[in-house]
Amino acid sequence: MNGDGVPAQTLRWLNDPLNWQGPQGVPALTVEHLGMSAAAVLLAALVALPLGVWLGHRPRGGALTVVVSNTSRALPTLALLFIFATTGVGFGNRPTILAAALFAVPPILSHAFTGVREVDPAARDAAGGMGMSAARVLATVELPLALPLIAAGLRTAAVQVVATVPLAALVGGGGLGTIIVSGFATQRYGEVVSGGIIVAVVCLAVEGVLAAVQRILTPAPLRVTAIAR
Repeated sequence: MNGDGVPAQTLRWLNDPLNWQGPQGVPALTVEHLGMSAAAVLLAALVALPLGVWLGHRPRGGALTVVVSNTSRALPTLALLFIFATTGVGFGNRPTILAAALFAVPPILSHAFTGVREVDPAARDAAGGMGMSAARVLATVELPLALPLIAAGLRTAAVQVVATVPLAALVGGGGLGTIIVSGFATQRYGEVVSGGIIVAVVCLAVEGVLAAVQRILTPAPLRVTAIAR
């Protein structure tokens, strides 16, 4: 290290072309980071979305499941990461994807449950009065009306996962966390700050893109509800 302060080291690291090239450059690490994040959110959604929609569609019950799921947010992701890494899952990206997926389940589940449960009963009754089956009411009435909250849950989970995936570097995984861990290991704190800045920028970019996608997919009459949520 030289005598420069951390801000100067950070600017120098960010402006060094070598840090933006090759398999360990920022673009390649960002792609790996987003791939891990997408896998975690997809895994969580495959479990949480059907469960949340089903619980919300039922006339009673389900709230306890959501409460238990939300309580699981108190589980330390770092602890889960090391537990998975020391089991048959092994080190690398896989334990991070599993730990991040568990972290993503509560917001997806609770938003899907609440979105379906809060559908106006009059809309359900009208659909039932037209002779629609329960499955058709769910598909054509409840899910479209619940879409803003469901999308908000996926968006929240995705941003949380992107911010959590840097922990992968602590168990031999890849992604942008390797920049931060490498900086700590070599006491190059400008590199640590640079890695943090890049992760923050990626989180903001993911939030912006998903917000735009949510707006596009949400029917115009429901956009006011989506914004209010």
